[in-house]
Amino acid sequence: MFLELVATLFAGIGAAGLMMLVTHLTGRLTGRRLPKSLTPIAAGAAMIIATISSEYGWFERTRDTLPEGLTIIETVESKAFYRPWTYAWPYTERFVALDTSSVRTNQKLPDMRMADLFFYGRWSPVNRMTVMADCVAKRRAPLVDAIEFDDDGNVQGADWITVSEADPTLAAICEVP
Repeated sequence: MFLELVATLFAGIGAAGLMMLVTHLTGRLTGRRLPKSLTPIAAGAAMIIATISSEYGWFERTRDTLPEGLTIIETVESKAFYRPWTYAWPYTERFVALDTSSVRTNQKLPDMRMADLFFYGRWSPVNRMTVMADCVAKRRAPLVDAIEFDDDGNVQGADWITVSEADPTLAAICEVP
């Protein structure tokens, strides 16, 4: 976040300097100077463009740095009234990635799978959650502190959520061989 602030400030300073140079050269060449008010306008416009570019580029930059084995299974796009351009071009502000190498099964319960999900957000730290998926009953449950396993591997104390077959989390976990 700090580096983006610095980049935005440098974009504004650079645009202001460039506009001052253009104003000076225009005055020397034509004898008529451009209005000095164009300098802060150019600086403000450059800062807005740098901020928007940073917002729209975050997902691609983050996706490109994901380690091998992490697969993006769901994205959340953002629209806001104070950013009217997001209604035409929404940007991705967070996403969920599945660690395909973490998918585990129990030989006694082959339709149950356990996997790690990672939650990425624009201005938040990465969070990890282990999830149990029942591929036959179409349900899943987060594995939290109160969870216990019996001798056969059945989960005790889980808050199961019944989901549709189109649920991206369940589909991604159950697809992994």
